[in-house]
Amino acid sequence: MKKIRIGIVFGGFSREREISFAGGRTVYDNLDKNLFEAVPLFVDSFGNYILLNWEFIYKGSIRDFYPPVNFLPAGNEEYQLYAESLGREKAGNMAAAIGKPVKPEELPSLMEMAFLCLHGPYGEDGKVQRFLQDLGIPYTGSGIRASEIGINKALQKGLMVEAGFNSPAFLTFKRADILERVEEVKKEIREKIAFPMVVKAANQGSSIGVSIIESAEHLEAALKKALFIHPVSASLWHSLKGKERTEFVRSLCDIREGAGLPAKIGSLTVMTPAELTMELDRILLQQARTEVVAADGDEEVVVEGFIAGKEFSCIVIQDEKGHPVALPPTEIRKGKELFDYRSKYLPGLSRKITPIEESDEDIMRIRTECERLFGELKFDVYARIDGFLGKDGRIFLNDPNTTSGMMPSSFFFHQAAEIGLDPSRFLTYIIRTSLVCRSSDMKEKKIVAEMLVRLDHSISHHTSSISRKKRVAVILGGYSSERHISVESGRNIYEKLASSVKYAPVPVFLTGHAGQHKMFVLPVNMLLKDNADDIREKIEAWKVHPVIQRVMDRCSDITRKYTGAAAPQAPEPLDYSQMKERFDAVFIALHGRPGEDGAVQKKLDELGIPYNGSGVKSSAITIDKYQTCELLKQHGFLVAEHLLIEEEDWRQHPAAVIERIRSVLGFPFIAKPVDDGCSSAVKRIKSAEEWDAFATLMFRNAPALPAAAAEKLKIKPKEEFPRKNVILAEELISAGNARHFLEITGGMLTRYGKNGELEYEVFEASEALAEGDVLSLEEKFLAGQGQNITPARYSKDPVEREKISAQVKHVLGAAAKVLGVEGYCRIDAFVRIFSPERVEVIFIEVNSLPGMTPATCIFHQCAIQNYKPLEFIDRILTFGEERAAKKKISE
Repeated sequence: MKKIRIGIVFGGFSREREISFAGGRTVYDNLDKNLFEAVPLFVDSFGNYILLNWEFIYKGSIRDFYPPVNFLPAGNEEYQLYAESLGREKAGNMAAAIGKPVKPEELPSLMEMAFLCLHGPYGEDGKVQRFLQDLGIPYTGSGIRASEIGINKALQKGLMVEAGFNSPAFLTFKRADILERVEEVKKEIREKIAFPMVVKAANQGSSIGVSIIESAEHLEAALKKALFIHPVSASLWHSLKGKERTEFVRSLCDIREGAGLPAKIGSLTVMTPAELTMELDRILLQQARTEVVAADGDEEVVVEGFIAGKEFSCIVIQDEKGHPVALPPTEIRKGKELFDYRSKYLPGLSRKITPIEESDEDIMRIRTECERLFGELKFDVYARIDGFLGKDGRIFLNDPNTTSGMMPSSFFFHQAAEIGLDPSRFLTYIIRTSLVCRSSDMKEKKIVAEMLVRLDHSISHHTSSISRKKRVAVILGGYSSERHISVESGRNIYEKLASSVKYAPVPVFLTGHAGQHKMFVLPVNMLLKDNADDIREKIEAWKVHPVIQRVMDRCSDITRKYTGAAAPQAPEPLDYSQMKERFDAVFIALHGRPGEDGAVQKKLDELGIPYNGSGVKSSAITIDKYQTCELLKQHGFLVAEHLLIEEEDWRQHPAAVIERIRSVLGFPFIAKPVDDGCSSAVKRIKSAEEWDAFATLMFRNAPALPAAAAEKLKIKPKEEFPRKNVILAEELISAGNARHFLEITGGMLTRYGKNGELEYEVFEASEALAEGDVLSLEEKFLAGQGQNITPARYSKDPVEREKISAQVKHVLGAAAKVLGVEGYCRIDAFVRIFSPERVEVIFIEVNSLPGMTPATCIFHQCAIQNYKPLEFIDRILTFGEERAAKKKISE
């Protein structure tokens, strides 16, 4: 049967656009390629539709490609801009640079159905649903009226109270009321709602514009924050210098926590960070304070009493007969911090416990209430409903969402996995169920009915053909500080392979220690747990929760329809000796030890099983940053000056260690683990006191971080900081007298030439831009955070840029050859450019198993070489198979 063309509609102009963009990429990657043809339709900041060139889908954030680099205005090099800062008049030319601008009347020719990944205004408010319905295009999720309710927290509150749902005391205020009579508003709030209280924007999600306040002194600031109005005092502004001021301006321009741009200061509209800086300079010389006001600030604010209890989130879906079914509700477990954007979307920060740890009776009460709300608000297909189980046993539901976040580790996929649906199959379910709903609420019933027949036939045929695919074990997890990112990488590899026509992946979780690797084949519900620690704990105490069993039984028809099998099974212990019989190949998605040190590779070599990446010898070298740089230095490559500091030396001779650092490296310098990556415990050390704090943390005897040292280095909540017995101290690389200086990361692939020799295909490197002292975990892996420019901007002149790039690629390839890299790798380095003919590449580290999370920059680079991520992964696996075959012949 002909594949159904699914238009993935993502991006948009809301403050949640980066989550929409990342979710759209997840859908694009996970749509079953046996059933669907994915059509990426990016909605820009002005509401224009763009048939996006596929390579841009894999950028880390929208700002990495839109506006295109050559459109960026001068004077804003330290900031990331969205397209609205450049003005609507440039939209057409900018859109043409990233794809094909599409007129509304052209959309029906591009897609048969729309998969909606938009959030916020023109996404969850019914407007895009009405637009598509008028065009005769069926779409996913709820219909027009339910979406209008789903976007507005104030409207939801009123309807829920009318329907008899519990609610804390709440008030809603229009923007004009707050701005024109703020003292009266504050007085009314104090009289009717007790502290602590929650203040939030009525039409935002992803915890944007939300404050939890304990006292009246913070009330006005919270109300203004919910309207995206940010006060700036002259005393604060004039106290900020250099990088501090840059960071402050960056925070004001942030669309999630700041005002965003364009913004108003008084009667003047500012479009760029540079203009904002100039205007603050001017105004705050004349007056004591001013306000930066978002041009698109919210029009309504909800204030409600804080609910003390357990927070949860529940996905509700429709079964085959159209009845709502609440999946097992997930408890959101965190510290004292707000469940904010960072906690929601960065791996390992919060814990998602499924089901919520309460009595079976209470869990069922939560499910019943969520199903009732789904029905009361006339939602379709699916919804995400958040809530609290109060300490008094009452259930409070709030913020029902008609479009859930679709990041790989979101509640959307996390809970669907509990009934045995991996992301690819769950998306198929969403599409089919949406078609059923649209067949009753759209005029084009015959067209929708025909699509349903085509899809049902294709699902049945595909489910019966899975056994003929190549079996690939995807090993993820580990026991290093990089284990959570490894899970993200492994999940991404699994999901891309699972949606392919060639591979049948099997997730394998590795835990234990260096002396004993423990491996387990994971059912899909465990693969989609929140992080590595959660998976390990579930393996160690495995059982099927009675409520989850009831939900699985309730959804058994759905599970069998889309997978051809029953619900998830138990984790299954796996030994290396069993792998040859069970798998055709292995994809090692581990980071740090084991995985990048050659330990796993040695076991697989003994069994003759093909795997990805470098072999034992090269892996054992590149895991060690000191050894890597020493070997490169011996072969004439430039490396950062470095020292190894052992724990015993630091404890017995601290003054001598400091003197050694001063004489060889000086302050500031970089301190890091010698064998961990992913920005784990990489810090810029500016003083002897900071060095002492770093060593205290790294050489501590217990897992808990010493509070004083953690505070000195500004360690974030739940930031990974491994314990080691040796520290790598490294020169802080600077520009020197070079005319241009940048940090890069460059990937590559290897293949066998005609005569069996190893050939290196070196990609265009990415330019890494750090907002702080070093690239943070958020900048590398959090949706919409950080920026990678690919290809790196070596020069504004295209001819010069190509000349410099060729030199850099040659040096990177030569270094990989010296290190014996095979398969693929990523190399981090600094580049000093003195002239097009004179370029220095200073090496930092080599990753033999680079991160393969959805937006990692290696995917940006292979896109330039015209490899889609799945094609890139396929080439990596194919090389492993060819290498194993060559070894077998030689033996």
